[in-house]
Amino acid sequence: MKASVVDLRYKMSDILKALERNEAVTVLYHGKVKGVIVPAKKDTPKSITNHPFFGMLSGEQRKSVPETLDDLRKPRYDAV
Repeated sequence: MKASVVDLRYKMSDILKALERNEAVTVLYHGKVKGVIVPAKKDTPKSITNHPFFGMLSGEQRKSVPETLDDLRKPRYDAV
């Protein structure tokens, strides 16, 4: 959809409807393109299996969550 600056002022409902249809709105000023309004991406629920940490440990290495976090958060070098 193309809209002039005047359309932004007087026809905002039409522009919002176009954004709901996932349409980009090109803003024109004196007939020249000044910018593009792009619809916001909707958050989709993500599967836990897509997380990078999923399946990282094999069956023998299973630890409780607090133990795993302690290992991840420990200092790089142990103080002597």
